[in-house]
Amino acid sequence: MKKNAIKIAMYLNYFVFAILLNSVGIVILKSQTNYGVDELQASVLEAFKDLPIAIVSFLIASFLPRIGYKRAMLIGLALVSVACVNMYFGNSFDTAKILFATVGVSFALIKVSVYSLIGTVTENQQEHNSLMSSIEGVFMIGIALAYFLFPAFNSETNPDSWLNVYWLLAGISVVSFGFLFFTKFENQTEIPGVDLADDFKQMFKLFAQLLTIVFVISAFLFVMIEQGIMSWLPTFNSKVLHLPENISIMMASILAITLAVGRLLAGVITKKINWIWVLSFCIVMAMLIVVFLLPKTVGLEVKEINSLSDIPLIGFAFPLVGLFIAPIYPLLNSVVLSALPKKMHSSMTGLIVVFSALGGTIGSRIIGYLFKNEGPENAFFYTLIPMSLLLVSFFILKKLTSKI
Repeated sequence: MKKNAIKIAMYLNYFVFAILLNSVGIVILKSQTNYGVDELQASVLEAFKDLPIAIVSFLIASFLPRIGYKRAMLIGLALVSVACVNMYFGNSFDTAKILFATVGVSFALIKVSVYSLIGTVTENQQEHNSLMSSIEGVFMIGIALAYFLFPAFNSETNPDSWLNVYWLLAGISVVSFGFLFFTKFENQTEIPGVDLADDFKQMFKLFAQLLTIVFVISAFLFVMIEQGIMSWLPTFNSKVLHLPENISIMMASILAITLAVGRLLAGVITKKINWIWVLSFCIVMAMLIVVFLLPKTVGLEVKEINSLSDIPLIGFAFPLVGLFIAPIYPLLNSVVLSALPKKMHSSMTGLIVVFSALGGTIGSRIIGYLFKNEGPENAFFYTLIPMSLLLVSFFILKKLTSKI
């Protein structure tokens, strides 16, 4: 019963943070329309979200068990509850920066705690895989819901009405805090922390391996692509397709849904087909979508749009790229972690979080720069560069892991 309560607490935590983390694209769009900032200025919100995740994850991963996973998650939920209320009353671009910085710090506490707790509340590898998949599934549901939740509070007559969503998010955080607070953790779920200096040494030792270098570059490139597209798709829908703001945001949910479907399908397919061919096929298909479907989307003549049903089918085409980029990240993680001794998994996980956060920040910043200087109709074409580099990295990783 205690373990089930802990699992529910983890689901609740991941759900609210999925909404908050992936609302950055929506807030980027609102910042341009409500706060008068340009695309490049708005793109800094991604950095305020991702850099705290990278820094805090790197610093606290080793000694968080000494603080206690439950206490760490409670701190994260308390911080984000206050930040949501502050966003409502602050109603400014600076307040949005504070919100995402707080969300980043809090999510670092939540993610490290949740990933560490999974092993303590499962009995075997199958249970571990199942719980991990379920938690990531809930995360994807939260991502998709964000694109419908924010428009539900939006109003064309009141530009500040969208801020009411933060009362709901603060409320969900408080509920999650209360549930977690009254959940009893067994002693074995709060394990002693390792030595901080030794943990850093392990990370630096990993850096000396070619496998690690190629992998972190690959992870960096992937997240640059994914977050760059996800964060700027609402703006693309608004400025290129000329869709109403609410519909622009809801359309972006298609990307989240295709990401979820792509990861589920990959889990089945990779049981029968080698990962290198799955990833190669996926990245080539993603590149073909950018080359052939994106231009048709850009050239789309959009008439009056009042609902999703009014959008021509080709308007839904580009978000399908999520179906093919989705399997890349989890499969890369699995390939590299499987090639390393288990004692190195913690250090590698720290590197994964750090470089994923950096990739998200830089990816959004680059796309923001391209939106401003090359035009929103051309920005996404530049994703072909990191996609091409990723394709090369797959075969290098295949060669390196085959030797281990």
